[in-house]
Amino acid sequence: MKRKPLRYAILIEKTRTGYSAHVPDLLGCVAAGATRKDTVRLIREAIEFHLEGMRLHGEPIPPPSSGCEYVEIEWAEAS
Repeated sequence: MKRKPLRYAILIEKTRTGYSAHVPDLLGCVAAGATRKDTVRLIREAIEFHLEGMRLHGEPIPPPSSGCEYVEIEWAEAS
């Protein structure tokens, strides 16, 4: 089977116990880990597992479409 690279955006958030991640383009695809590095490894595995499940169920694989931008603002703390 020919493999094609896909690059999905992930959102990583700090939690009380470590980190969590989800993939906006893949509903329900989530992972959590103790460290950021662990969480990135786990979400990569979760994406592969999620896509394989979709393939086995005959569902179309959604193309990556989400992106990320950062917005910087000036903020003055109240005195």
